[in-house]
Amino acid sequence: MFRWDTGCFGKPVRSGRQCVLTLLIRCALTLIFFIPAIATAASALSDARLIEQVIRIPVTSARSVVELETTLFKPPGDGPFPVLIMNHGKARGNPRLQERDRFIAISREFVKRGYAVVIPMRTGFAHSGGRYIDDGCNLEANGQTQANDVQGVVDYLVQQPWVDRERLLVAGQSHGGLTALALGTRTVAGVRGLINFAGGLKTDSGPCQWKAALVTAFADYGAKSRIPSLWFYGANDSYFNAAFAVTLHAAFVNAGGVARLIAFGDFKHDAHQLSGSRDGVRIWWPETERFLKQIGMPTDEVLTLVQQPRLPKTTFAAIDNVNAIPYLQSQGREQYRIFLSKPAPRAFAVSSSGGWSWAEDGDDPVERVLATCQRTTGQPCKVYAIDEDVVWTGASEPAATMPVFASQSTPLR
Repeated sequence: MFRWDTGCFGKPVRSGRQCVLTLLIRCALTLIFFIPAIATAASALSDARLIEQVIRIPVTSARSVVELETTLFKPPGDGPFPVLIMNHGKARGNPRLQERDRFIAISREFVKRGYAVVIPMRTGFAHSGGRYIDDGCNLEANGQTQANDVQGVVDYLVQQPWVDRERLLVAGQSHGGLTALALGTRTVAGVRGLINFAGGLKTDSGPCQWKAALVTAFADYGAKSRIPSLWFYGANDSYFNAAFAVTLHAAFVNAGGVARLIAFGDFKHDAHQLSGSRDGVRIWWPETERFLKQIGMPTDEVLTLVQQPRLPKTTFAAIDNVNAIPYLQSQGREQYRIFLSKPAPRAFAVSSSGGWSWAEDGDDPVERVLATCQRTTGQPCKVYAIDEDVVWTGASEPAATMPVFASQSTPLR
């Protein structure tokens, strides 16, 4: 007969039943002390906030080292984290005057899934060093010049201890999408996939047949493509509509590239703004989740990000009472009427100098409208209305007699 009499946990016992009972008691005691630890960890994660840092990343550009002004969002902890490198577009005019891009809506979706998000302003843009190189109508060369910066960013990131160098993702919007596809012609260790949000470049450099040049560039990239990609283009895109996107996609895949095109129809008044809008997440995330699973990147939410509380509605005036707004002269009131015609999310701000600003769409029009108003007027500004609500808490005062400063803010890229 087999007997359990050799001992249990290093102590002699009289029977197997006693050993099993001892084991169950110990497991129960372990759970009693372990469950609070789990709850504490979960609580810490659920209280995470989207923490923004601005760093400078050194890269080699045109044979010299320049520093790129870079926005960084990271989850709590030391990592290593999978990384999304998100590339900005190009606004009309001087690239040096372009504001630092943040892509809050995209950043939030990736950070809560455990990614670090890196958004570099490329050479010559915003407060980055160097000078923007305009390759004229050679859009293939333009994309590769921009991709040199992204290559430099990747080289920098894989040296950082908080980066999971085997799980990198590169995305871009408009000019940044062109940049991402150009990078995809290279063998870049750790980069598993590319996401192209309305990628392309509508150049204003002389008499350029930019559509034909863009098709040529995409065919060249497709022939050299090394990394799978996911594309998003909308029907009412003011730069590259869905019909033209089909042409670009055909040029790319017929040359040998691997890309899935999502032609999603109309989005608000301009599908080119999809990536900057919090309302765009419902369109791009489901397909992105599918793509990420295919290339072995994480998709499960690991954080609950706490957002700033919204200003409460007041009883100061009805939202459509244009004459109730303090400080404004006639021009400002006319602009408020225009603001009322815009869809949510939207915000309107005023200053005591009679200045005003409104912003629409994007992830946080309130933050943007305050920054724009105060930068334009040089005076403190307060939010008057958000979406369908008046949130003003100040007194009603007559319009200012001093010079009026005016601004509006809409996502441009």
